[in-house]
Amino acid sequence: MHRRRHKVPWKLLKRENPVVRKRVFVCPEPTCLHHDPCHALGDLVGIKKHFRRKHSNHKQWVCDKCSKAYAVQSDYKAHLKTCGTRGHSCDCGRVFSRLV
Repeated sequence: MHRRRHKVPWKLLKRENPVVRKRVFVCPEPTCLHHDPCHALGDLVGIKKHFRRKHSNHKQWVCDKCSKAYAVQSDYKAHLKTCGTRGHSCDCGRVFSRLV
């Protein structure tokens, strides 16, 4: 700012490589592998799902067909797509869960 008074060109120097720290989300459970920042997950939704799957005993979504319970709704919805389906039966008599 002082150099402006002397009509000397001035500009603040910009950093060539700004240090951008990626935000990491760690598991609050001290004994968990993902509690260590080296093994942290990348987003908040991911760490919430991890905590519900691995450390929570409350399984809110229960399948009506097979009584399997899930703590994460997306896991439950994925299960519903395949639960109760017989799959693909080959001419040889074998049954496969998916077509390839």
